[in-house]
Amino acid sequence: MLATGTKAPDFSLPDQNGTIHTLSEFRGRKVILYFYPKDNTPGCTKQACGFGERFPQFEDIGAAVVGVSRDSVKSHKSFETKYNLPFILLSDVERTCIEAYDVWKEKKNYGKVSMGVVRTTYLIDEDGVIIYASDKVKAAENPAEMLELLKSQC
Repeated sequence: MLATGTKAPDFSLPDQNGTIHTLSEFRGRKVILYFYPKDNTPGCTKQACGFGERFPQFEDIGAAVVGVSRDSVKSHKSFETKYNLPFILLSDVERTCIEAYDVWKEKKNYGKVSMGVVRTTYLIDEDGVIIYASDKVKAAENPAEMLELLKSQC
């Protein structure tokens, strides 16, 4: 996980519609950049739907919400459609952004060790600097926590 006060690495990745996005396009806005393991899994769905439900409030504050996983553009499109998600889901099949943000880690699941995306959320300020980072994210609670964090900064 990258430390607060660090310049956030830029990226160039396709969203669920195939449109390429970069971090620099959000300059002047706060960005919630959250990394999650996989579309359509219980925790990831709770987290995404939580951000979706609160999306108008994030927009009112002027913050962008961007989710990133290794899933394909097609998978993201299906996930977006199924749950009516109103925000950007970036496909990082090559793991360039995932590795740049240091969220590709060894994980243990039921005693089995494997590599994967550790659920991590970053808040990036208007100048592209990380002002909050957590890899101890509880999927269902993360969207409300991020909204409260943003409100406390306004």
